[in-house]
Amino acid sequence: MKPVTVPLALAALTFTATHAAAQVENMGPKAATYITDADVKKVNALPGVDRQIVSVDIGKLNEAVGIVHRGKLVPAAPGAAPAAAPASGAAPAPCGLPASAAAGSKNGTGISHDHQTETYIIVSGSGTLVTGGQIAGGRKSAPDSPVTTTLNGPSCSGAIVGEGVVQRVVNVGDIIIIPAGVAHGWVEIPDHVDYLTVRPDPDRVLKPYVHPVLQKK
Repeated sequence: MKPVTVPLALAALTFTATHAAAQVENMGPKAATYITDADVKKVNALPGVDRQIVSVDIGKLNEAVGIVHRGKLVPAAPGAAPAAAPASGAAPAPCGLPASAAAGSKNGTGISHDHQTETYIIVSGSGTLVTGGQIAGGRKSAPDSPVTTTLNGPSCSGAIVGEGVVQRVVNVGDIIIIPAGVAHGWVEIPDHVDYLTVRPDPDRVLKPYVHPVLQKK
């Protein structure tokens, strides 16, 4: 009788190679969209901080998933001015409370999204997350910026101030739900923090999207 171990081994190798070469495809509201651990790691290895993986039409709304990598962050000195937004094109429109309200803030800078709720799932590292309060001295994301078009829709960035601010250390496995309109940011990161973001988009402010490195060829 002929041995079968070689053909079986070849078949296994073929399956593994085929599976490894699979690409993400936005199948729309009538089918599931699969994102592998390898897909997430591939996107997270790219330069940048917040990288959208997909934004898919799921019927009554769109839903997006991203992976965020943030490096070491040391708390700013009390009373330090928030970092200025990078200059690009027309001056961004102001939003939130007046800049004077940011004086003495110990909550760092953050962002709030007009339409999009986010769920953070911490996958690596840890840090102190800030949520609540209000944005002061804020600037609206430009209509053509990646924040507006690809990541979160219209948003307001600035200092986090006011009542109801929570600072909490989060670690691997923790899950945080941040409703639309709630200010959030990071005040301290000892080494790094990586987290998946799940972003329901009921107003469909983001177009369907698959990250270019994962697009089906």
